[in-house]
Amino acid sequence: MTNYHIILASASPRRKEIMEQMGIPYQVIVADVEETVSETEPSRMVQALASLKTEAVLSKYMMHNGSYGGNKDNKGNKADNVNAGQENFIIIGADTMVFYDGHALGKPRDEADAFRMLRMLSGNSHEVISGVSIIINDSRQQRLSFAVSTKVMMQNLTDEQIKDYIATGEPVDKAGAYAIQGKFGLYIREIRGDYYNVVGFPISRIYEVLLDLGIDLKK
Repeated sequence: MTNYHIILASASPRRKEIMEQMGIPYQVIVADVEETVSETEPSRMVQALASLKTEAVLSKYMMHNGSYGGNKDNKGNKADNVNAGQENFIIIGADTMVFYDGHALGKPRDEADAFRMLRMLSGNSHEVISGVSIIINDSRQQRLSFAVSTKVMMQNLTDEQIKDYIATGEPVDKAGAYAIQGKFGLYIREIRGDYYNVVGFPISRIYEVLLDLGIDLKK
């Protein structure tokens, strides 16, 4: 089985933590791209956003000939430089958004926006959709894209509970203004689908899709 250098096109602590939990070695290269797309249909929107990240990282990777002295590996050490001409590498990017009643909920702008989102979601079910974009570079270059959806049911929240949660600081950089893996777990009544998708990285589906192509991320 061919070995691949894995590049995670994300600075998200949650995505890095999932990769580490699964024992997958990787290098982080941040996309640094404006996340704006024309698609409005939820699954297409998140896939387009994920693709923006992987394409930007591919360009950066090739442009700098693998010289990423500022990047770190999953152990926090300075990452080894990788030759951009190296034959086998995989870039994985993802974007996760919360959708409720036709509205896309990204990261809150401020505390008031976080309150608005959580009040909207309180006592209701919503959908968390992650778009995944993968670029495989070996003897040829392949591009894969798919979306994963999970339904989340939330308890009824009082205004005080919402304000107390916002005061923890957790909602700041979370789609939908909550972290299922954090203190907000108290208020999640039920999920239908992939838990890790709600965290922001559907690792099981990513692993399965690549394994079907003969690529084992663990090796």
